[in-house]
Amino acid sequence: MKPPTPSFYSLAWRWHFYAGLLVIPFLILLSLTGIIYLFKPQLDQLMYADLLQVPVAEQRLSADQQLAVVKQAYPQATIQQYLPPTEAGRSAQFVVDHAGQGLNLFVDPYRGTLLGSQDAQSNLQAIARALHGELMIGTLGDRLIELAAGWSIVLLVSGVYLWWPRGSAGAGVLWPRLASRGRLFWRDLHAVSGFWGALLLLFMLLTGMTWTGFWGAQFAGAWNHFPVAMWDAVPKSEQLAGSLNSSTRQTVAWAVETTPLPLSDPHAAHNGQVMPDTSPVTAAQASLQQVVDTAAARGVLPGYSITLPKGEQGVYTVALFADDPRNDATLHLDQYSGAVLADVRWKDYGAVAKTVETGVMLHEGKLFGLANQLLMLAVCLLVLLSAVSGLIMWWTRRPQGRFGVPPLRHDLPRWKTAIVIMLLLGAAFPLVGASLLLIWALDWLLVRVGTVRGLVRG
Repeated sequence: MKPPTPSFYSLAWRWHFYAGLLVIPFLILLSLTGIIYLFKPQLDQLMYADLLQVPVAEQRLSADQQLAVVKQAYPQATIQQYLPPTEAGRSAQFVVDHAGQGLNLFVDPYRGTLLGSQDAQSNLQAIARALHGELMIGTLGDRLIELAAGWSIVLLVSGVYLWWPRGSAGAGVLWPRLASRGRLFWRDLHAVSGFWGALLLLFMLLTGMTWTGFWGAQFAGAWNHFPVAMWDAVPKSEQLAGSLNSSTRQTVAWAVETTPLPLSDPHAAHNGQVMPDTSPVTAAQASLQQVVDTAAARGVLPGYSITLPKGEQGVYTVALFADDPRNDATLHLDQYSGAVLADVRWKDYGAVAKTVETGVMLHEGKLFGLANQLLMLAVCLLVLLSAVSGLIMWWTRRPQGRFGVPPLRHDLPRWKTAIVIMLLLGAAFPLVGASLLLIWALDWLLVRVGTVRGLVRG
């Protein structure tokens, strides 16, 4: 006798279970590391005030004089980046490679003293970013995070379907029954927190996916286009601006990651193009202070970084990944002449890039200050509450020695719309689609094996 066709409701329970089993550990990790990065300004001030704050004096040293301080203290180090002071009472920062170790060095820009150093990869914020983006294991971690984010969307879709009130909406649907005990209490916490956080979590997942190495890279390649004329007269390298970003440090904005890095002209210094240079930097190279002056003349707001050239054809890159993306700036300068080879701003972004950049700043809690931080904190706490309550529900009801996959029931109609949504999700996110097919095949096999065993026993 052919077994009855299972309802979509019962299938949704199984998919919700599988999705939760896969992504709850990731959601807990992403929420905790997200909270740490969310409050980076406050935490940095609390933990590193002695490195960040300096007494204001009348005269600030030039960028090249500050660079000389670092070179004297670390003569064998490779200088990678310079971050000018963001305001009067702040230190300057240099990022260097010293014997294979990345260091953040802090300099008093008034007195020329080295305030101290920080491990560039092992400080709290760098670790939080690396865990949040790639689990500190490189490409594999990036793909796992992308897979978890995609499956989290499956979790949301199936969860909202299971939550959807089929009677009166109220206690247990819009607010938890706090007087209840046991499984009912945890069920209410899980369902209600999941519902109220669903749309915001979906926003967080989609904006976060744009930074992933597979789907995010394809998305950026499809939508991030700039006028070809911007690069017509500029010699281009095979490297992209996104190569300046790393798992622990964000240098350029998402919108410009797919743009090419220009090349410097080594002969420019012999063509009368080098501007006067009184700094301790090699005479044939444009000075660091010249780059700072160019950034100021071009209206780049404080908070930018300057990435120093790599090799004879490398360029200076001035990059401002601003809290308000309308202030974003990415400038590439010839390392010899100091000429600006490219200057990309908000006005050059396409509609999709502007939308994504705005979403990313909301995601990181930077666009509206403390209010934005508190809103994103609430989302993280709702995610943590829903995840932990889901784990507790599963742990308390699972059969001894088994995973406790929800059984298939046959008493409710299919919901075809939800099936279409699942198919669309699989098509939109290829890694999720491939894993959906794999888990569907395994689930189908387990169901068939269980059915055959039941018929044999019968």
